[in-house]
Amino acid sequence: MLKKSLIKLHWLFSSQFGFDARLLLRSMGGLPRFVNDWRKFKTGYSGSLIWMPCLHDWYEEGGMTKSEYFWQDLLVARWIFDAKPQRHVDVGSRVDGFVAHVASFRNIEVFDVRPISTQIPGVVFKQADLMCSDSLPDPGSGYCDSLSCLHAIEHFGLGRYGDPIDPMGHERGIANMALLLKPGGTFYLSTPIGRERVEFNANRVFAPSNIIRLVEGHGLALRNLTVIGDGGQVREVQATPEAMQALAKTTYNLGIFVFTKA
Repeated sequence: MLKKSLIKLHWLFSSQFGFDARLLLRSMGGLPRFVNDWRKFKTGYSGSLIWMPCLHDWYEEGGMTKSEYFWQDLLVARWIFDAKPQRHVDVGSRVDGFVAHVASFRNIEVFDVRPISTQIPGVVFKQADLMCSDSLPDPGSGYCDSLSCLHAIEHFGLGRYGDPIDPMGHERGIANMALLLKPGGTFYLSTPIGRERVEFNANRVFAPSNIIRLVEGHGLALRNLTVIGDGGQVREVQATPEAMQALAKTTYNLGIFVFTKA
C-alpha cells in the first residue's frame, strides 16, 4: 500500500507540479561522472566548449519499449495495416503516437475535443465532443468501417481536457461511437482495467466485464482482448468469467478490446 501511495505522489508532483524527486536524485548521482567525462574530453579538444549537462540519459535504455502506450500504439497500428479498412476514424488517441503511426501508411480521420492547429500529412482533423450526438458526422450511422479510441474513453466527462463534466460521459461516448461504425466494422478500444473506480479528474479504471457489457449493448461483439501489464508484458486473454473476475481484482492493467459490429 505504501508503494502505491509513493507512486501516486511521484506522478502528482512530477507531472502536475514539475518536481520529479527521482529524476533529481538520479541526476545528482550523475554529476561525478559528468565532471570526469568533461575533464577527459577537454584534454583532447581545443575549440569552444559550453556546459550542457545531460545527467541521467546513460541510465536509460535506447528507447521506451516497456510503456503500455508503446505497445498499444504499435499493436493496433499493425492490426489496422493488416485489415486495410476503407475508412479509419480515431477518437481521442495520441496524435504524437498512434495517429502518427497510422498516418505513416494511410489516411486517418481524427475527432478530438481539443484543437489541433498543425496540418499533419495523412490526418483529417475535426474538433468534436463525442459525448454529444450533434458532433457525429452526417449521417451519424455507418460512417466508417474501422474505428479506434485508445486510452481516451476513461477521460470522458471528467473535465481533464476541457470536456463537460458528465459522470456518464463514457457511456454516451461509446453509444455515439457505435453509431459511427458500419455493420461488420471493427472497433479498437483501449482503457485502464482493474478494480473499478474513478480517479478524479485523471481517469476511470473499469472492470473489464463492464466495458464488454457496455459496448456489446450497442450491437458489437468482442473479438479478442489483449492485456498489457507492468513493464510492457503483453498477453492475449480469453474473456471467460473467471479471467474477467481475476482482472477486476487487480489494481491496474491496460486492456485493448477489439469488437466487431453485428
